Amino acid sequence: MRKKVTVVGAGNVGANCALRIADKELADVVLVDIAEGIPQGKGLDILQSGPVQGYDVSITGANDYAPTANSDIVVITAGFPRKPGMSRDDLLMANYEIVKAATEGAMKYSPNAIFILVTNPLDAMCWVASKVSGLPRNKVIGMAGVLDTARFRTFIAEKLQVSVTNISALVLGGHGDTMVPITRLTNVSGIPLGELLDAETIAALVTRTQNGGAEIVKHLKTGSAYYAPSAATIEMVESILKDQKKVLPCAALLEGEYGLSGIFFGVPVKLGSEGIEKIYEVALTDDEKASIQKSAAAVQELVEVLKQKAQ
Repeated sequence: MRKKVTVVGAGNVGANCALRIADKELADVVLVDIAEGIPQGKGLDILQSGPVQGYDVSITGANDYAPTANSDIVVITAGFPRKPGMSRDDLLMANYEIVKAATEGAMKYSPNAIFILVTNPLDAMCWVASKVSGLPRNKVIGMAGVLDTARFRTFIAEKLQVSVTNISALVLGGHGDTMVPITRLTNVSGIPLGELLDAETIAALVTRTQNGGAEIVKHLKTGSAYYAPSAATIEMVESILKDQKKVLPCAALLEGEYGLSGIFFGVPVKLGSEGIEKIYEVALTDDEKASIQKSAAAVQELVEVLKQKAQ
């Protein structure tokens, strides 16, 4: 039996997730959205690309969750996108209701699914899905670090004029401007970044990474990024469906790791068929620990607001 993935939200991120899943023939896809006709139309359009692209999977659109029954993975992308001048945090209350409803709807028909959250503010929305679903922590995962690390690698490759595939990097923390690129552990084919670029240049690359999403929002004016976020999401989906056990930076519910508890936070995890199969604790310097604590405080602040809302 083929695998099945539900993508909630048929906007730019969701539709591109569906397309990438089909292109890789990872699973059958159900695209869900409250907008009548949109998921059906986009699903049919992607389905009709199959004969040309050479993929052979089922792609359907729906306005309810019944067709999503027995999904292996549920990807939640639904929510309001950022607009110029908005922070991810401005979206908090608007997207709380959307993620809550999406989680409830999907859980009704796929109680054993693994949930991947993409909706911003990411770490807080993971907390919502976790509370609403009651799933164990290995089954609720946030997509953030894969995207943030991809942006960091891209900017380094541009600066050094080298292949992006040669760059290994790690970005920890919340998915916002307090994220923490660990420059000490970043290298180009094993060569430490600090041997290739001066501290001022590295700092500029870190800042650009922290503002990577906002930079795209500024250009687009009426929306936010979707090609790279969908690519990052599907790397996670593929690792789970194929039990690849890739070690990727993802938002995970911490229970003492890094001295943090009760919040979703970007850390390296092993992704396999059970979802998060291991959380890795990286030894950090005092400065890195301070940056992590600052990022965690920003995430905790949003969670406290949500706790009041949920009462």
